Amino acid sequence: MRHESVRLKAAWICLLIVGVGILAFGVVAAVFPGSGNAQLMRADGVAATGMGLFGVLITLVPFRRGERWAWYAQWFYPVFWIAHLVGGLPPGKDHVHQVVFIVLSLAGLLLPARVFFPRATPTG
Repeated sequence: MRHESVRLKAAWICLLIVGVGILAFGVVAAVFPGSGNAQLMRADGVAATGMGLFGVLITLVPFRRGERWAWYAQWFYPVFWIAHLVGGLPPGKDHVHQVVFIVLSLAGLLLPARVFFPRATPTG
């Protein structure tokens, strides 16, 4: 297996973990909204389910193919999680998962950079 292939595989697995985490939270929040404003939590759960599903599908199809637009689109993950961390936003109060998802998403985007942006080969 080529070095780039190993990096791409590790990258899409990192991004897949983030997407599945968001998807799982969304499903749980939509089905079991808990106490408080249940309708708002259910709506957030449905939105997170969609976001997680889109992220998983982008990861599994165009990102794995090395399509550059998918690499750009996946930058939503670290931006999203950094905003949640800096803003002290839910879910959770410990924010450990946010740091983990930031690290995973950045690793997933930086590891395969040469796959999406290969070095120019000299002609001659």
